[in-house]
Amino acid sequence: MTPTSSVGSSVRGGPTEVVDRATEAQLLEAALLSGAHVLLEGPPGTGKSTLLRRVASGRHIPFVMVEGNAELTPARLIGHFDPALVLSKGYVPEIFEDGPLLEALRTGGLLYVEELNRIPEETLNVLLTAMSELEITVPRLGRVAAAEGFSLVAAMNPFDAVGTARVSGALYDRTCRISMDYQSAEAEQAIVGLRTDDLDPQWRAKVVELVRSTREHADIRFGSSVRGAIDVARLAVELAKLRGTPTDDWHVGLAAARVSLSGRIRLQDGCDRTPEQVITDLYVDIFGAEPVDPENDPDPDSQGSPGEL
Repeated sequence: MTPTSSVGSSVRGGPTEVVDRATEAQLLEAALLSGAHVLLEGPPGTGKSTLLRRVASGRHIPFVMVEGNAELTPARLIGHFDPALVLSKGYVPEIFEDGPLLEALRTGGLLYVEELNRIPEETLNVLLTAMSELEITVPRLGRVAAAEGFSLVAAMNPFDAVGTARVSGALYDRTCRISMDYQSAEAEQAIVGLRTDDLDPQWRAKVVELVRSTREHADIRFGSSVRGAIDVARLAVELAKLRGTPTDDWHVGLAAARVSLSGRIRLQDGCDRTPEQVITDLYVDIFGAEPVDPENDPDPDSQGSPGEL
């Protein structure tokens, strides 16, 4: 686990265009200006990280990012004394290596914790202390108080139960919650367009429609985010080059959809179909049946079926 620290316009992580999130950006900005801590809650791919990066960039304040997982122990979050230097110098402040929490506290920055509901309870308790007291006491180091401007912003997907833990009411009591659902079809088309601006808009719109349909299919428990649409489009471009066909070739699109989306969806318990089969059905619903080559098909009325891709 390696935290990412950045300031202002140097915030890393790719494009920071925030599409159709003006209200959420305003609410987040107001919450941070008021000194509140914030919980961004919503499914993956709804722009939580992008939104915070843009707000942090606009405020020109330190931005410390940490990925929440089972290995995020209190020591990794807070920091530690360099063992080698302790032998020669003892426990002196100069040899303490700050973790992401202390870095944000000392600089008055934003501490952004992704996947909050994946971190261990003892680590969450450390965060709760820092949020409530705006300081933390570290053994042998002493009290570290938060500089002006320190805030914690956490993000989590409340619908993912795999490898997650229930977040306590104490966390909700200490945060302002901003719920972020999937954006509109038009907004998701714009997001895909930012990353694949040389594609036919009508074909790109169908790709977005395909991805959005995975969120409503009866056999699918969790559908794909807009990231799936971006990957379908990008993969189709490269696959078409390799095959020497147009990007909107039916078979190219289906192959790209299967590869990009089959791992992103989660089927309902008891479903006896594969993710690839479900994706194929959705693809046919939106892009039509497999085209038939009249020269190789003796029956002009046959509809064809998806074969080897």
